Amino acid sequence: MTTTAELAEFADSVSYESLSTDVREELKKRVLDSVGIGIGAIGAEPVDAVAATVTEFGGDGPCHLWGREETAPPADAAMYNTALTRYLDFMDSFLAPGETPHPSDNIASIVACGELADASGTELIEGIGVAYEVQGELAWNAPVRDRGFDHVTHTVISAATGAGTVLDLPDEQLRNAIGIAGTAHNALRVTRTGGINEWKGIASANAARNAVYSVMLARNGMEGPVDLFEGQKGWKEVVSGEFEVDLDPGCEHVFDTMTKRYVAETYAQSAVEGIIELAERERIDHEAVEAIRLETFAGAKLIIGGGEGSRYEVETKAQADHSLPYMLAASLIDREMTNAAYEPERIRRDAVQTLLRTVAVEEDPALTDRFEDGEMPARIEVELADGTVHRIEKDAFGGHPSEPMSWEGVEAKFATMAEGRYDEARRTEIVETIRDLEEHDVADLVGLLD
Repeated sequence: MTTTAELAEFADSVSYESLSTDVREELKKRVLDSVGIGIGAIGAEPVDAVAATVTEFGGDGPCHLWGREETAPPADAAMYNTALTRYLDFMDSFLAPGETPHPSDNIASIVACGELADASGTELIEGIGVAYEVQGELAWNAPVRDRGFDHVTHTVISAATGAGTVLDLPDEQLRNAIGIAGTAHNALRVTRTGGINEWKGIASANAARNAVYSVMLARNGMEGPVDLFEGQKGWKEVVSGEFEVDLDPGCEHVFDTMTKRYVAETYAQSAVEGIIELAERERIDHEAVEAIRLETFAGAKLIIGGGEGSRYEVETKAQADHSLPYMLAASLIDREMTNAAYEPERIRRDAVQTLLRTVAVEEDPALTDRFEDGEMPARIEVELADGTVHRIEKDAFGGHPSEPMSWEGVEAKFATMAEGRYDEARRTEIVETIRDLEEHDVADLVGLLD
């Protein structure tokens, strides 16, 4: 039976030594990736709204707000810094058949609590490994999407477990923290259905704040419902249904986590890569396109292909990065998918608004089966006005677990995101600090992010 005791015992069993060299390297890649994405999001309007909220009353604390001069209490820092790492929709994703959460949503919570605890780099790696493993097991075994809950319902539990680990909470306090987090903070799926708004990019930041606040309450003696999962009217009965987890002290679920190559929703990655390759290979003129047809798997059709509301009315970034029609049209025109595609004037372009309405998205059950076997399939046809049809099929993309991004690839992505914010010397120092995180402490890292 899955219980808070099982999660606490698992967290206690994880040590730096229990993690293979490959797991450690992958976890450090995720830290670098998240820091770079966060730097790239500095100044985004919804992120600034979070900053204004957490600094409005001068709430100084022991934790840095990345890219700012202010400090804040741990829960506020977790919220702001997670807003940075999540807002651009460029973060990593865990690929499970019924749920696709973003394990990097846990990282800022663990970093904030690591600052509070004066944690070492190895302790930070341990805490992040714990969170990735818990997030992965919940996504794989206890999907909540079809029951009306958002995937950050998992994140509040995984982040609390990871944050409690880096704070070295005793088992009973960690159970209380998980119980508080999982009882009080279950998010609704309405966040990602119908007309999508900016809360979509901030919901995980709120989960991060709630996770850390739950941990701080437990650390200061607050009891929580330790029968969270199995109790009467508990998480299994109300939120998830019955499930079991098999938590691995080696934390190898990080290998099931993909790194995004394109600034686009997870399930769009193969399709975006495919249409860019097709457009370049065939030198397609977007003005000659009559129709774009995408066959994809059930999750992509549901979330970004129109299964939970029209994806043809696109006016904002939040709508654009969850619209397959927009992403395919913009990628074909621009031969890229970067932050620039989500600037208001780019979204409103007549060319892309016209082209996106030629896109048809359909589920192919065979592709759904392939997705459930670990692929990220996409089959694309582009028909021209003269009747010519160009085709391409993808089963994965650069950054998928079957084609993992190298250190050099993550560094290049980081450099692109951080250019203009930090000079080359600072960028190099951040990369080297994370690459050699075992030789540093959390304070060394966050001190570079001012």
